[in-house]
Amino acid sequence: MIKYSFVTLFLLISFSIAFAQDQKSDTLINAGAKIDTNLLNKFRIEPPKNPIPVNFIPFQIKQQFIPVVLPNYKISYWHKSVLFGLNFNQSAFTNNYSAGGVSSIALGTNFDFKAEYNKQPLDYTTELNLVYGISRNKGQGSRKTNDRIFLDNKIGTQLSKKWLFFGSLTFESQFSKGYNYTNPDGSNANNPYIISNFMSPGYFTESVGVEYKPVKYFDLRLGTGTARQTLVLDTTIYHNSPSNYGVPIGHTFKNELAFQAVATIDKDLMKNIHLNARYALFIPYQQPLAYISNRIDAVLTAKVNRLIAVTINGTFLYDKNTSTTVQGTEGLALGVIYKFP
Repeated sequence: MIKYSFVTLFLLISFSIAFAQDQKSDTLINAGAKIDTNLLNKFRIEPPKNPIPVNFIPFQIKQQFIPVVLPNYKISYWHKSVLFGLNFNQSAFTNNYSAGGVSSIALGTNFDFKAEYNKQPLDYTTELNLVYGISRNKGQGSRKTNDRIFLDNKIGTQLSKKWLFFGSLTFESQFSKGYNYTNPDGSNANNPYIISNFMSPGYFTESVGVEYKPVKYFDLRLGTGTARQTLVLDTTIYHNSPSNYGVPIGHTFKNELAFQAVATIDKDLMKNIHLNARYALFIPYQQPLAYISNRIDAVLTAKVNRLIAVTINGTFLYDKNTSTTVQGTEGLALGVIYKFP
């Protein structure tokens, strides 16, 4: 009996100690106490090593040159442009139209070609301008409204950033015969008389000097050594034009030495408005100052869209060899204009 009492007492003491330790552990965990991980590491079992060998390659950064194949571009020192314009005007009236009027048809064309080669120090420019217009009024036949052939070639070499030494050759004439439809006394002439023709007059001008070109759209030539040849191949012209364009009567050729100044501007004034103007001053060395000639040619183009444009052109000329007064012409047209590129 005493033996069982000791056994029972031992069991009660063991359960009491175990229960007290459990209560202490719960109290420590609930209080947020830290657990000593060193004790846990003693019982940690390391995983077995990988039986398959693994080779570790070190990471390195090296400079690598990649070959670059450049496109097969070719540099062109030529700049070319072509402009073609066609203007058409027509009006028609019945015979009994109360306000009156004359039926008419008018057609005008212009062709401009410009090419420039620019590779320093060489600069070469060629420009061709062809203009022709004709109208036909009922009862009056066909009449010319505009006519011009103009070819200019210039080559220069760079002297400085804005100055060049240049040499130029210019040709100017017209396509067909020109008539005067008014008698000298001011009355209408039934039979108009011829006053000009192809190469009557015709002009060749050679000039050497310096050129000032501060910007791309403007240049000024000062030709201190200039020679101009005037040709009148139609020997009957002088009957109606006594001055014979400065060529002595009975001759077809005249040569002059002179000073020439030529200023040109070719600029977009606005997005769709372009101005092309040329002023030429010619001072002959062997004639009085009264024979100084001045000529202005200007074309203002306003594009409505890619193909339609309004064109205003004008020419003002004072040349005592052709007339003692100022001469001028002006035209306003709406038509098709195409420029490429």
